[in-house]
Amino acid sequence: MAKRAAVPAGPLGDDFSFVSPVAKYMLFFFNLLFWMISMVMVAVGLYARLLKHAEAAMACLAVDPAILLIMVGVLTFLITFCGCVGSLRENICLLQVFSVCLTIIFLLQLAAGVLGFVFSDEARGKVSEIINGAIVHYRDDLDLQNLIDFGQKEFSCCGGVSYKDWSQNMYFNCTATNPSRERCSVPFSCCLHDADQAVINTMCGHGMQARGYLEASAFIHTNGCIDKLVNWTHSNLFLLGGIALGLALPQVVGIVLARLLINQIRDQIKLQLYNQQHRADPW
Repeated sequence: MAKRAAVPAGPLGDDFSFVSPVAKYMLFFFNLLFWMISMVMVAVGLYARLLKHAEAAMACLAVDPAILLIMVGVLTFLITFCGCVGSLRENICLLQVFSVCLTIIFLLQLAAGVLGFVFSDEARGKVSEIINGAIVHYRDDLDLQNLIDFGQKEFSCCGGVSYKDWSQNMYFNCTATNPSRERCSVPFSCCLHDADQAVINTMCGHGMQARGYLEASAFIHTNGCIDKLVNWTHSNLFLLGGIALGLALPQVVGIVLARLLINQIRDQIKLQLYNQQHRADPW
């Protein structure tokens, strides 16, 4: 491949720049937007975390939505900071870090999607493990509790595989030695609710685990959330594909703009070196 010929310094002038202001400031404002979003995410995560009791904070770190929000926010903050400063200051090093990080995240998301599709049974087992862990810590974390209740209401389900999975929780356990008032019960989010019911009966799941499937189905959702989630995923592949595309498109745009700006900055550096050499040795 032939090398690009050096452009004479005279016709271009000293004020000429290969760096496009459009690419530069588009990348800057693109990163600035996500940088501000990341700060909001960190602030909300920290606020939610500080509201928790210390014992609850230590009991459920692995499934705490606040911790996840803080981690994602900090990672986004660092990456977009590199993009902001790198584009504004035309710093190749920071732009390289920004581009490489976005590329790695994009490839990890792509790999996770492919592996989740190919190894669907293993993915289902991992989801089951996460749901069972969430059930165990249901009463330990208010955010987690609200998240589980929301999921059970939206998907009209109860527990992981069935409503009897709630026996894994120490408060809902069915053993005779359990002193809890909620022994052998399920959360109220498992209950069948009447649309005309103005006040929700939070004790509607009392003693439901002691009943058989047919008898309990008259009062609560007996199907587990794992099957409901799998069925919902299969029924909404186009929606999930659109969400994945919506997440991937900004990353691709950021990578392309960063690489374009890096090449333009390198060309500008070559031009400056050429101009310096031309002044020092006009012949």
